[in-house]
Order: sequence, then C-alpha cells, then structure tokens
Amino acid sequence: DFFEGFELGYNEGKNEVPNSSSIKNSSQTSASSSFDLQAAQLQARVAGAIFVYRATGHTQADINPLMPPQKSPRLTLNALGITEADLSKICDVGNYQSGAQQMRIGELLKHLEETYCGKVGIEYVHIQEREKRHFLQARMGKTKNRPDFDAEKRKRILKKVLQAETFEKFLHTRFVGQKRFSLEGGESFIAALDALLQKAPNAGVKAYMLGMAHRGRLTVMTQTLQKSYKKLFREFGQDYEPNTVYGSGDVKYHLGYSAELEIDGAKVAMYLTPNPSHLETVGPVAEGRARAMQRRLNDMETRSAVVPIIVHGDAAFIGQGIVAETFNLSKLKGYETGGTIHFVINNQIGFTTDPDEARSSRYCSDMAKMVESPILHVNGDDPEAVVYAMELALDYRQMFHDDVVIDMLCYRRHGHNEGDEPRFTQPQLYAKIDAHPLISSTYAQKLKDENINVDIEAWKAEHLQEMEAEYNASREKGLSLPPFVPFAGAQSNPFTDSTHPKPQARWSFTPTLTGVSLDRLQEITQKLTEIPSDFSANPKITRLFLQRRENFAADKIDWGLGEQLAWGSLLLEGTPVRISGQDCVRGTFSHRHAGIYDVRDNKRYEALNHLSDTQAVFCGHNSSLSEAAVLGFDFGYSLSYPEMLCIWEAQFGDFANGAQTIIDQYITASETKWQVHSGIVLLLPHGYEGQGPEHSSARLERYLQMCAEENIQVVNPTTPAQLFHLLRRQMKRPFLKPLVVMTPKSLLRLEDCVSPKNEFIEDGFQEIIGDAEVSPRKATRVILCSGKIFYELVAYRKAQKIDDVAIVRIEQLYPFHRDLWSDVVMQYGEKKKWIWCQEEPRNMGAWNFIRDQIGQESKADVKLIYAGRTASASPAAGSLALHKKEQAKLIAEAFNL
Repeated sequence: DFFEGFELGYNEGKNEVPNSSSIKNSSQTSASSSFDLQAAQLQARVAGAIFVYRATGHTQADINPLMPPQKSPRLTLNALGITEADLSKICDVGNYQSGAQQMRIGELLKHLEETYCGKVGIEYVHIQEREKRHFLQARMGKTKNRPDFDAEKRKRILKKVLQAETFEKFLHTRFVGQKRFSLEGGESFIAALDALLQKAPNAGVKAYMLGMAHRGRLTVMTQTLQKSYKKLFREFGQDYEPNTVYGSGDVKYHLGYSAELEIDGAKVAMYLTPNPSHLETVGPVAEGRARAMQRRLNDMETRSAVVPIIVHGDAAFIGQGIVAETFNLSKLKGYETGGTIHFVINNQIGFTTDPDEARSSRYCSDMAKMVESPILHVNGDDPEAVVYAMELALDYRQMFHDDVVIDMLCYRRHGHNEGDEPRFTQPQLYAKIDAHPLISSTYAQKLKDENINVDIEAWKAEHLQEMEAEYNASREKGLSLPPFVPFAGAQSNPFTDSTHPKPQARWSFTPTLTGVSLDRLQEITQKLTEIPSDFSANPKITRLFLQRRENFAADKIDWGLGEQLAWGSLLLEGTPVRISGQDCVRGTFSHRHAGIYDVRDNKRYEALNHLSDTQAVFCGHNSSLSEAAVLGFDFGYSLSYPEMLCIWEAQFGDFANGAQTIIDQYITASETKWQVHSGIVLLLPHGYEGQGPEHSSARLERYLQMCAEENIQVVNPTTPAQLFHLLRRQMKRPFLKPLVVMTPKSLLRLEDCVSPKNEFIEDGFQEIIGDAEVSPRKATRVILCSGKIFYELVAYRKAQKIDDVAIVRIEQLYPFHRDLWSDVVMQYGEKKKWIWCQEEPRNMGAWNFIRDQIGQESKADVKLIYAGRTASASPAAGSLALHKKEQAKLIAEAFNL
C-alpha cells in the first residue's frame, strides 16, 4: 500500500496510473515504460533515510567528550535499504536542501551524517507544527549544524573559555578545600552565556532572567555579571562576616546577583535569581520573575524583551518533578513567559549516581518532549558548537515563543564539591577525566591549525595578574568594600517605577489607614453585581449576585463580597491584583465567582476588570494541579512586581504541603538569607468541619514554627471586614512581608459571619479583638481563640446563657502585638482564668506558639490553660460523628475547665 501510494504520486501529471496487475508484474515492465518500480522504491528508501537521520541521527552524534560516537544500527546502509551501488545514483530530495532538488545518494547521506551526527545532535521530529520543523531543518540544512563564525568571534569564544578555566583554577589554588561547585569541564557554558548577551540587542532582548543551581554560579557572577573579584575573594575569607542588614546571609554559591551591561550601545540586564540547595525549585521562581518583568515592560503579547534561562544539572533535571510541573506551565495563559531556554550542564553523574541509576530514559532531557520542545544535544568540548546551539535556541525562542532545551554533555573535573572524592565511586570515569585535555588547549590548537593567531599564555597571564592584584587587595586589613544596599543584588530592577517606594524589610505596627468611603463601596458593589445585558449567566449566579447586592444594602457583607471589595478598591486606586491557584476564580467553595461564564459560549466575564476605564488590571488564573511550581512562580512574580497584590490560594490549606520547599526555603527565609523581599499572600482554607484529615488543617503550626525576625505575617481573621483591611494593608504599607492567611470554609456561608458597612469605612485591621458582650469586671474567665472556633464558642455561650466568660480573638498570631496584648491583660486582670481554645490537636495549631508568646511578651503573670483536642499524629478525625463529639467536648471544656 505504501509503495502504491508513492507510485501514484510519482506518476502525477503523466496521466498514467499503474493498475494492480501492472504493480504485481512490475518485474516484467519494459524499459520504455513511463513507470520504474525499482526507481520508485529507491526513491522511497531515500525519503525514509532522510527521515531516519532526522529522527535518530542524534543517537550516533559526536556529543560526548568522554566517549566516541557509537554507530546506530538504524543508520547503516543495510538498515536503510541502500546498497553501495546506489550511492552514485541521483535522487529527488524535494525541499531537503534549499536550491537543490536532486542529489547523488552518496552525497545526500554524507550531508545527513554531517548535519545530524556531528557535534550537535538534535531531537525535533516529535514537534507537530510543520512551521517549527521546517525552520529547524532550513537552519540545519544550510549550516550542516556547524557554525561559521569569523575569526574575531572565535577568539572571543576562546577568551571566555580561558577566563572561566583560569578563574576556577585560581580559586582552587588560593582557597584549598573550600566549596565552590566548580564549572571545570563545562566552561563552554560561559561562552554560550556571553553569546546570548551579544545577540540581545538585535534579538530585541532587554533582560535575561537566569535561574541555576550552584555549579558554576561563582563563575557566572564574575565572568558574566562582572561581580568584583575583590568582593568575592573577601567572601572566601574565613573571618568574613556579611553585612546583610536584615539577616544572617547564605553561602556565596546560593546568592543572587544582577548587572546591567552595555552591548553595542544598548543596555541589557541579567538577573541571577538566588536559590537554595533544593536545585530545581528556582526554575518556577525565575519564570515568575520573568513574567512580572514582561508586564512591567508592557510586553505581554510577544514576550520577547525578557527571556528566562534555566540552567539545570542532568540528574536534577530528570529527577525533580518540579521540572515537569514547570514545563507544564509554559503554555498556560496565566503562566506563559514566551518560551524558556533550558540549558543542561550534563556532568553525566549526579553526586555519585551514574545515569543508569538516575533515569529510565535515554536522555536526561526526554521530559521536554511533553511540550514538544526541540532538544539540542551538544559536545561541551566544542565551544563553537555550544555557542551555535545557544544562538539557535534564542532565535527559535524569539520566533516561536516556545521552550528550547540544550543538553551540553561535559564532565565534572572534581567531585560534587571540591572536598569530595569521586574516584571512590566512579574510578573508570575519573581516569578518563584525569587524562582529558582542557577545552582551551584543544580549541586553541584548532584555531592555530586554521591560521587564527591566538596567544593563550599571554591572555592567561594577564587574567592571573588581574586576579592576583584583587586577591592581595582583598586581604588588606581595614579593607573597605562598597556599602551593602538592599535590592542592589538579586532584586534590583532598572524597570521599576521610580515613583513607587522601594520595598523595605522593617516591621512596624504603625496603624495603616485602609478604610474606604461608603460611596466607593456602593460603586464597587454595584459593578460587581452587574451582569451585561448580552451575557447569559447561570441562573444561580444571577440569584447570588442579587443576594450580594441585597446583603450590602442590609448591612450584611459576607466573606466573598468583603474580599472583592478589597480587591476592587485597590484596583480603582491603581494597584493591580493577581490571584492564582487551583479553581481560584470561582473559588473551591463556590464563594468568589471572580469570573462568570456565559452558558451559550462559555466566554468569561470578570466584573473586577469593568469597574472603571482608568482602573488597574485584575488577573485571575486557575492554575494547573500543582502546588510547588505554581507557588514558586507566584513568589517569583511578587519579587519583580511588588506594586501588585500577588495571591496564591490553596484549594484546601492542607495542599500547601506539596509546596513546602517553596515555603521553607523562599517565602519564610529568603529575606534573611538573600535580602529579597516579597509581599505574596497565601490564602489557605482552614477549619474543622468533619471533612477528614486532608481537608481540615492548613498546618498553622508549621508557619508559626518558622516565625522569627518578623519574617512573615500569620493571620487567622474572623470577619469579612478584617479580611478587607488585611488585604488593603498589605499594599498600603511602605514595607513588604509575606502574608499567610488561614481562610474559612464553613464561615463563607455562616449567617453570623458578616460585617456591617461601617467596619469597612472607619476601622483598620485589628490584631486583637476584645469582647464587647461581656464587661471585664463581670468576666470570671477569658477564652482566647483564633479563627472559626470563635463562632462556636459564642453560640455555646448564648445557648447556655453564660454571661461571665469573655471571648478574645487573636487575629494576628505573628508578629504578635505585645502592646495590644498588655492592654488586654490590664483590662481583664491577670488573676482571671485564661483559657486558650483551639480546634486543632494539642501538638498542632497555635497552642505551643501562643503559650510562648504570652510567656515572653506579657509583663503580667498569666497562666494559660489549654482547651482542645488531645495530641494526635493525624490532623483530624476521619469520621463526622467522631468530629462532632470532639468538637462539642472541647467547646464545653473551654467554659467549664
């Protein structure tokens, strides 16, 4: 059937279509026949050979500097169905090579071999879009995947490789045994980064957002971002104490840095995002930062001005699930960045783990096929090929706004760190590496052989002299380094609006005015509850919006409306709002409906984007089913766009467990470690309603355990007005702090959980709320609580007609407002019985934290008694009946202990 179809095409235009009998008896066809079956079959095999080389040529490409290429059984003449006698025959090649419709088969196979089996091996036939495949085929066919750089560019490449080598060796001899995570063996990466910078102006790039692990980070800082040698050498000193201003700092190979470089008269910025040892977590953070910067530059259509570059290790790239999560974000509306260049520094070993222990696929880059990214495997010993691959990747990214992967196979000259001994576990591999020549020496010889004059010894001596002078200067007593300036490193941003105050770190309890006029509240409510006349909404939505308008008039503003009043008022004041998370637009509990859908065509309408003609933008994005990558992305976004209220909402608060690394390493600690400041908001639904262990607890205790040095805010608000002021306060203060909010579930529809309009107009956020129902003189005991349990305590007190127990709400658990707490104690008196009541088990929730806070901060001698569930390994009971019994018991105990 295949050959019959081919023959039909072969005879097109000749008005001669062979019938079945002529095909079967083709051996008897006369020489004068217009149809030659053997020629058609050979032509088909040639077409097949082109495809097989394109699909599998990379399997026998010369891409591994430590191993000669292996002949692929699929690319032998026999496997291709071509004989030696066929090599001199001429065949049609169609559009294989521009301008040549026919080639001798031997010449074609040689061209295919040189193109697809050289120092660059490419995987791209998995890409479904013909335009993308043809772009790559045209580029590769023209150059045979071999760069044609002029002498000056080749000299520059050699200098960059040599500088990286010399720098690494200098560190190795001056700081013996200190960790630096050397790039030795992969220095071609520095030449590739330099090529990206040089291409930036012509490619329309204004900034690169770089995320990478620690291997090679110091080399990138000094050789690419031009960090001072003197400063870096001083940081290596054993008596060096970082002037971090806000915290204790981090090791130098985790730090971020940024620079604005001049390339051909144009300014090009490059940002190196700080990251912990949790390697691939930096990927989504850098992506979020890139997207935010694109918005700042009003580059949301082509997204060409800011290009993310994520640098991976081979073992981490395939081993860490967050990489796949991040790839999945690449084409989603709320997370796309116009394509990312992924560069794998493939050391062919992960710490001590060989590839056959680290992955099940042939290449570490195979997961990139999930989004149809082209993958360029390149020999790290050929810096020209590496630069060629990087430039091709940038051109592809700018043309199609898709991800590209470069897999640079190289090696690691030392162990995982410079104190590690890799020969314990890979003796044969390191025997090869020990005998392997330096990249600079082999490349310099290649240039000399091609009559390009290079003097690497002179260049090396010049570089060493410069570093030696800086090293000596760094050891001088009383060395004066430039003063530390927050945000001048990883978070500096030349695109920041100078009229906006820079984010600061110092916490202040100074009251922030967050009230909004009644007229503004009415205006927003009217707009939020209007449905366009040409929009067909679900009838339930229509009733809900009508109910919201009626509730506003009746002075009963619920949680969903209170939240959107905060957002709407910020939008009208020029502050943009972004919320991201699983099902966040409607809201997991169907309380928000920030976007509604036409029942006829499913088009979405967002009233928050139709408040006025001059408002800021509202961005609501339902995320993929990911916590780690999405929260990392939103955290990164908040770093580069502090003027925007950035919110991540967990579907249930428990689901934040999946993003624990982002929370631990970035959100709660990065201010102390890296002096980067974020105002990100985490909305974590929390509350015990008998829904079992996975849908009750947002693990409040974990956030409180991480509280120190005023690093975050942890809040468990009880009213819509409190949430309103809390969200507005987040954007109205002159400093930034991450905000963790325990948000409710059952309270979303609780009749008592409403706020009157005056609380939105007059008041600001209250960290502690006293009891207006029971006078301090009459109270015999005071129950302290936080969150939803407040309403159940009030209901019990009313049902039991108790009039001598006051209930005080601790709305903000951290930072704990000691002055307000002292006022509460003075108001009620320390001799009263003080109870802490919580829903969570004794070893969870806020009990241990609040007990310490009261003990540390109170001048009075308050003895706090616990009322709540007993300690438990699981957050909550799985049975609704058991939950109800436990809940009733702990509430009664709070009043009767």
